[in-house]
Amino acid sequence: MSSKVSGTEGYAEEAEALLRHWRAIPFAELHRPVLHLIPGAPARILDIGSGAGGDAASLAEMGHTVVAVEPVDALRTAAMAMYTSPRIEWLDDSLPDLATVHARKQTYDVVMLTAVWMHLDAQQRARAMPRVAALVREAGVAIMSLRHGPVPLGRRMFEVSARETIDLAALHGLRLVLNLSVASIQQANRLSGVRWTRLAFEKPGAN
Repeated sequence: MSSKVSGTEGYAEEAEALLRHWRAIPFAELHRPVLHLIPGAPARILDIGSGAGGDAASLAEMGHTVVAVEPVDALRTAAMAMYTSPRIEWLDDSLPDLATVHARKQTYDVVMLTAVWMHLDAQQRARAMPRVAALVREAGVAIMSLRHGPVPLGRRMFEVSARETIDLAALHGLRLVLNLSVASIQQANRLSGVRWTRLAFEKPGAN
């Protein structure tokens, strides 16, 4: 699906280098600010933009069931070859519509969007948020990260504020539970001024 999906520009061309680079980043270090929001196993987790597959693999090792969504063919096929856990299901799908995911009519305890949201333009973000919110079960969480800083050559990214994202999520029934600004854990990114906002939202349960 890679060539049809806006926001994936540059990833297929650099897939081999990116796979090596991303797989060197420990899951616990990358997600330390939000680990307390991931429920105990077994939970159903949707990983939107699963990239090299390391997060999906780590979550599966914890005992969770993971649906890993990745539109870049080169990344998804490499991840499938490396991580063969029966707890992971790999899907070729993409934001803003997530048509394949929605056709399954399932909801999830956790929906993760790691380094994904800033690839969507404003119109796509407005279209995507209700689709994401609908996938979070009652009392479940959506966990996101927003990148701030220089855009790598050949990539499509937008500057997206935490405020815009929080307001958009609230419109679709998601309540903010975490808003944290953190430095990049990658040295090259830190040196170039890249920072991240970690956001998490809960879908309130029925009274």
